[in-house]
Amino acid sequence: MNKPILELKDVKTIVNKGTSNETTILKGINLKINEGDFITIVGTNGAGKSTLFNVIGGNLRADFGEIVHNGHDITKTTEEQRTTFLARVFQDPKLGTAPRMTVAENLLLATKRGERRHLTLRKLKENMARFTKLAATMNNGLENRMATATGALSGGQRQALSFLMATLKRPDILLLDEHTAALDPHTSQNLLHATNERITQDHLTALMITHHLEDAIKYGNRLIVLKDGQIKADYQGADKARLTAKDLYEYFES
Repeated sequence: MNKPILELKDVKTIVNKGTSNETTILKGINLKINEGDFITIVGTNGAGKSTLFNVIGGNLRADFGEIVHNGHDITKTTEEQRTTFLARVFQDPKLGTAPRMTVAENLLLATKRGERRHLTLRKLKENMARFTKLAATMNNGLENRMATATGALSGGQRQALSFLMATLKRPDILLLDEHTAALDPHTSQNLLHATNERITQDHLTALMITHHLEDAIKYGNRLIVLKDGQIKADYQGADKARLTAKDLYEYFES
C-alpha cells in the first residue's frame, strides 16, 4: 500500500493558552491524504475547518501530534518552508495576488513560488502565450486582461487568477479555503467547474472547505465532516456517491 502524501497524527491545537479563554480547537485529528485525493470539508462555524488548514499550511503550530509529508516530519517547519510543496487559495479574492501588477506579471511571479529569489531577466514576453492559454481555461475572459492591473479585475477574475497562481507549479497539496464563498452564485459555479477540471486533469491532491453541502457532495472523491474539532465522518467511494444533503444535515443539528 502506498504511503499517504500527507498525514496528520493525533493533531491538537490550543488557542489562548494559559488564560481563562483557553480552548482546544483541534481535538486529536487523524487524517491520511492520498495522492490524487480531492477532499471536500464541511462543518459548522467553529468546527475547526480553517484551523485545520492553518495547521496544514504552517501558519499555526500544532501543539500536539505530528504532520508528515511524504514520510518526512514537517510539524515544526514554517509556512514559508511549506510553500515548496503546498499552495492555498483564500476566500477573499484580494489575497494571493499583487494588485498593482498585471495578470501576466502575477502569473510570472507564481512560477517562482517556493524558490529563492535571484536578480534575473523577467522573460515575460516569452511566457505570454502560455499564460494567455492558461487564463482561457477559466472561461471568464481573463485571457483578454493579461495587461490589466489585478486590482482592476472583477472578484471572479481575481479569484480565478489566484487559483491559477496556486496551481501553476502543481503543488503536492492544494488548500481551497472557501475560495468561491465571496462570489455570486453564477461566478461561483463557473470557478468550481474550472477548479474540478484542473484538479482532475492534472491529478492534483486538494482539500476544499465549503458551506454548500450540494457542492461538497458533487465534487471530489472524499467528503469529511468536522464537528467540535474532530472528524465525525469520512465518506469515500460508494458511500459518498449515495450521500444526500439530508444525510449531512444531521451533523449540523444539536
